[in-house]
Amino acid sequence: MRSVTAVLSMLCVAAVGLGAQAPPAKADVVMVAGCLREGAAGEWRVVNATDPKPSNANAPAAADLPALPVVGKNTFQLIGVAIFDLPSHKDHTVVVKGLLIPAKPLGRLNITSVVTVAPTCTAAK
Repeated sequence: MRSVTAVLSMLCVAAVGLGAQAPPAKADVVMVAGCLREGAAGEWRVVNATDPKPSNANAPAAADLPALPVVGKNTFQLIGVAIFDLPSHKDHTVVVKGLLIPAKPLGRLNITSVVTVAPTCTAAK
């Protein structure tokens, strides 16, 4: 009987230990502004991008659009782009919203919206 009690006690401790694991990290929805560029093999990036700001997944309201010119120091690779008509925004200043995936050497954004704010890009300083 003692061995059964000992086994059950160990199973309870193991179950509690498994339940105490940290939850997976939550991806943050952010907004960045910058210049939309097309790279090799259909890869898209936002270059000269602003720092990410917390946001929601909806398209930005007019009040959220940045003042021009937009020049930042970040570059983000865009993923999840198939449903967006990115060629129509190519070489434009855009606001992109999406899930931020921090990575080295290049962070990624799984985009939820893209909006052109100017038909040209500002040169990096």
